[in-house]
Amino acid sequence: MLTQAMTVANCGNYIVPVSGYRTGKEQHDLYTDSLRENGTEFTQKFVALPGCSEHQTGLAIDLAENTPDIDFICPHFPYTGICQIFREKSVRYGFIERYPAGCEQLTHIAQEPWHFRYVGYSHSELMREKQLTLEEYTDYLKRFPYNGIHLQFQLAKRSFEICYVPVLSDKLVHVEIPDKTLYQISGNNVDGFVVTLWRNPV
Repeated sequence: MLTQAMTVANCGNYIVPVSGYRTGKEQHDLYTDSLRENGTEFTQKFVALPGCSEHQTGLAIDLAENTPDIDFICPHFPYTGICQIFREKSVRYGFIERYPAGCEQLTHIAQEPWHFRYVGYSHSELMREKQLTLEEYTDYLKRFPYNGIHLQFQLAKRSFEICYVPVLSDKLVHVEIPDKTLYQISGNNVDGFVVTLWRNPV
């Protein structure tokens, strides 16, 4: 999906990936190196603790404007030019800017214009439309439980249906999916799953 988003945005060599998947050891080394080189305040703002980084999920990517000197912790990715074009077009491919300005109390991470998270199409569009962080969106989806009224909407001539499935550690959960329906089931990283149904084109 990232390749498709970059192709559609016509990024060419103007944008480069800086950091994608990291192992636990790589995150540990990055954190300790930053503490030593940049100090505690900087590190706590921009480097997640080992075991708490989205990079360890494989769903996050840091991007940079392709310049001679790239800062690998805080790469330059402005809200202008080709970087902004990518930021806008990548939503169509399931990406969000994960840590926007003014949301530090929710995300517990300082603004990171370079950090993008794959959440999947439909979710990315809804989050942009409602201007929600991932934390807020996770709470929002709990209004639409599996055994209640589901969230239904249309995007790009296709109908979507989303619901939240709570999970208790001592109970098996069954989810019924209609025949011949495309679907995605993903954990919400908190306390359950999100079921997304892709209905036939309208």
